[in-house]
Amino acid sequence: MARVVKVFRTLRNHWKKSTFAVCVVSYGGHWLYGKHCDNVLRREACLLARDFGRQLIAPQEQLRKATVILNPAACNGKANNLFEKNAAPILHLSGVEMTIVKTDYEGQAKKLMELMEQTDMLIVAGGDGTLQEVITGLLRRPDQDKMSNIPIGFIPLGSSNSLSPSLHLLSDNKVKDITSATLSILRGVTVPLDVLQIKGEKEQPVFALMGLRWGAFRDAAATISKYWYLGPLKKYAAHWFTTLREWPLVREVSVSCLPPTLRPPDLPFEKPPRPSLLYRIARRLKNYWNPPIEEPPKAEEPEQWKEEHLSTLELLVQTHNSNPVERRINDSLMICAEPDNFSVGEFITVGNTKIKDPAIFSKHSTKLEVSACRLQLPEGAGGFYNIDNEEYEAMPVEVRLLPRKLRFFISAERSEQLLSLMPGE
Repeated sequence: MARVVKVFRTLRNHWKKSTFAVCVVSYGGHWLYGKHCDNVLRREACLLARDFGRQLIAPQEQLRKATVILNPAACNGKANNLFEKNAAPILHLSGVEMTIVKTDYEGQAKKLMELMEQTDMLIVAGGDGTLQEVITGLLRRPDQDKMSNIPIGFIPLGSSNSLSPSLHLLSDNKVKDITSATLSILRGVTVPLDVLQIKGEKEQPVFALMGLRWGAFRDAAATISKYWYLGPLKKYAAHWFTTLREWPLVREVSVSCLPPTLRPPDLPFEKPPRPSLLYRIARRLKNYWNPPIEEPPKAEEPEQWKEEHLSTLELLVQTHNSNPVERRINDSLMICAEPDNFSVGEFITVGNTKIKDPAIFSKHSTKLEVSACRLQLPEGAGGFYNIDNEEYEAMPVEVRLLPRKLRFFISAERSEQLLSLMPGE
C-alpha cells in the first residue's frame, strides 16, 4: 500500500512529466496498433492472391502478362514504397507475369504507351495525372481500336484519385484501398467507361475519364496551398481573397452542342465461337454463286450544332463514369453551369463544398445532356482548365464523347453497391 501511495505522490509532484509520458505512450501504442492492422490486411490479401496463383492452367495456356506503369513520384514520392509493400506481393503471388515500367518525368507515360507491346492487362499505379497520361498515350496510337480492348486496372497511389470511388469501396486506410484495388484486378470483373476526347485547334487531343472544369471555383481551389499557414481556415481564406481581388467572378462562354445519341445494346465482350467447317464451306459456296449486292453508302447527314451563351461562375463538362454500371438510354456527357448571381458568402460556402467533390452543383445550375460540345471562350479570357485534376491552358476546345471506349477492373462489392443505389433495383 505504501508503494502505491508513493507512486501516486510522485505522479502528483511531477504531473507535467507524467502527462507528457502518457501522451507519448498513447501515441506510440496507437501507431504500433495501426502498423499491426496494416500487416494483417497485407497478410489476408496475400493469402487470397496465393489461391489465384495455385489455380491450374491447361498445357497450351500461358501465364497472364501484365504491364505496370508506375509513377514513383506520386503521393509526394511515396508511391514506389506503397506499391512494393502493398501491391507487388499480391501480383507476384497470383502468378501474373509482370513487366514494371517506372516513369522518370512528367509526360513520359504518354511516350511509353506508344512503345507498349500487346499485353493481357494494363495496370496503372499512380494518381490522376499518371492515369490521364496513360489513356491519352493509349488512344493516340494508330492501333488504338485494338489496344483499347486491353482491360485496365487502377491502383490508387496518388494524392488525388478521382476514378477510385467509381471502381472501389474506399476507406480511411491507404493500405486497405491499395490491396482491395489490386485484388479486384485478379478477380477479373470489368466495366466499360466513357472517355472524353478534348481537342484544341492545333494540338493533339487529350483524353479524360472524369471531366473538364473551368471557372472561379477552380481558380480559387488552386490557390489553397498558398495559405497553408492558416490551417483549417485556408480553404475559406482562398475563396475570400479571390473575391477581394476580383468581383463578380462571372465567366462568359459560348457553347455549341450536339444532341445525345441513342445507346446501342450492350454487346458481349467475349468473341463468339467460330462456326463449324461445313457451315463455313456452305457459306462461301453460297456467296460464290449468289454474291451479295453491296448497297451504296448512305450520305452522312450534317451535324446540327445548337449554340447557347452561358454566363456562369463555373463550367463542368463531365462523363457519367461516377456510376459506370448505370443503365442509360442515351450516350451523353453532362454540361453543368453554376448561376452567375452568387453572393460572396454563397461563393465561399459552395466553394468549400466543391473542394471535396467538384461535381456537386447547386439546384439552380444549368444542366445539358449532349454528345459533343464546343467551348468558345471570349477573347482574352485566359485562365486554366482542370482536366481530370491536371492543369491545362484554357482555349477553345471541342469535347466529344467516346462511349464505352475502355474497360476497367471494378470490385464486385462496389458494383453491387452502385446497383443497389439505382432506382427500381
